[in-house]
Amino acid sequence: MPVVLRVNGYKFFFYQADVANEPPHIHVSKEGNEAKFWLDPVKVVREGRFRKSDLRDIERIIDDNLEFLLSTWEKEKSKHVNG
Repeated sequence: MPVVLRVNGYKFFFYQADVANEPPHIHVSKEGNEAKFWLDPVKVVREGRFRKSDLRDIERIIDDNLEFLLSTWEKEKSKHVNG
């Protein structure tokens, strides 16, 4: 579960088992809550126990870092597909 980004107390990470088998997405955790967002297009998949305002903040952070997150996803995927 590599954490690839930390912003405002949120941890953004991938589950390695997901990378080879699912479309690009990111998991986000903070204070025991966890959400899942698709990256292309950016859309919440699982809200966890986050408030709507938190989900909007998370989506903004993802949008601001989307190129980095997609690139990191592809790098992780290449490790599992080719490794």
